[in-house]
Amino acid sequence: MQTRMEHDTMGEIAVPADHYWGAQTQRSLENFKIGGQRQPKEIITAFAYLKEACALANQASGKLTAEQAGAITEVCAEIRAGKWDEEFPLVVWQTGSGTQTNMNVNEVIAHLAADRGVKLHPNDHVNASQSSNDTFPSALHIAAALSVTEQVLPAAERLAEAFRKLEESYPDLIRIGRTHLQDATPLKFAQEVSGWRELIEAPCRMLRAALPELQKLAIGGTAVGTGLNAPKGYDEMVCKRLREMTGVNFTPDANKFHALTSKDALVFAHGALKALAANLMKIANDIRFEASGPRCGMGELHIPENEPGSSIMPGKVNPTQCEAVTMIAVQVMGNDAAIGFAASQGNFQLNVFLPVSAYNFLLSARLLADGMDSFRVHCVEGITPNVERMTDNLNNSLMLVTCLTPKIGYEAAAQCAKKALHDGTTLKEAVLALGYLTGLEFDETVRPEKMV
Repeated sequence: MQTRMEHDTMGEIAVPADHYWGAQTQRSLENFKIGGQRQPKEIITAFAYLKEACALANQASGKLTAEQAGAITEVCAEIRAGKWDEEFPLVVWQTGSGTQTNMNVNEVIAHLAADRGVKLHPNDHVNASQSSNDTFPSALHIAAALSVTEQVLPAAERLAEAFRKLEESYPDLIRIGRTHLQDATPLKFAQEVSGWRELIEAPCRMLRAALPELQKLAIGGTAVGTGLNAPKGYDEMVCKRLREMTGVNFTPDANKFHALTSKDALVFAHGALKALAANLMKIANDIRFEASGPRCGMGELHIPENEPGSSIMPGKVNPTQCEAVTMIAVQVMGNDAAIGFAASQGNFQLNVFLPVSAYNFLLSARLLADGMDSFRVHCVEGITPNVERMTDNLNNSLMLVTCLTPKIGYEAAAQCAKKALHDGTTLKEAVLALGYLTGLEFDETVRPEKMV
């Protein structure tokens, strides 16, 4: 491998000649050969937004020339487009402030600008008016906000709409309810599906409520929150540019001492992601249990048969999309614990658990968005009710006895249900045998369509 010599304040180091990073990136590569999990692409994209906004603010403040700011802007656009993905090789498990990733971005921008005839220093120009201590938490919030608005919410809205269509397709179908895993009173299938829909829509409202705090940025706080070396009004200038570029209402955090050391907004927002994961777990479990069978389970739903389910049992088909969703939910819940622990570890003027917080939040967002789309396309949109099985179970349920309570009383109704269960008869037969109602009275009273 051909190399070139790069230098930083530690001295010289050999860097691969065919790459655009510099000395600090190379030192990180050599010192942190841990895990292999690279900084999420969303973080690099967020840095590319941030560095462009910072360059334009620095130009307005007289710290950069139009040529220098223009070169940074051009490179940042290419980074966001994915042209230079292989230039960002650093792993999550590095310095807790993310300094090496900040410098990786600075070095790549400087070297690419030099190739275009614009000489930039990674620290003096690309990182002007900034510190890793305010850029990484700002990039983290940018990436988190964009992942919620561009990935999670759209996927959730598509899934909720699929449930709405299923709900509207069967407005009058009645099924037996179940509580405590036991038979309960009836409800409409559409009513149950409406619950699934709201289980998606409610966490979306929570996520939207979390966005204003995520949109507050640490930029302008520099090293410890005082704003040392940043021009007056720099934070608002940067946020204004970010709003123009992204359409997201990014604003300066009014208290930079809070912004640099706290990750409470991330904890709050990820709590909404966890709520969504918990609800998806419930929905997926409902669907796979209700589709269980095909002959020896509940069998009240038909779900798409996507692939063979067993390497030994011919013809077996499993609810694999539901299983994928439940695994995603488990992972998101684990990620939530990591983010909570990380957020509790701010010491003095800085939290140094930023890369692990970013990794877990963005992993959750990506998994939930991808998982909801897969679940929708390969399962939910193909769900149909087994009307015959639903109707048989409804008519066979003893909990229809509940509508007899106003007529014969709770204890007499319970006696009828227990007799039917013990004797293996229908509820009607038990009621008639005990003499509480005539056949006509029973038929007039036990009407599932009036119980929903």
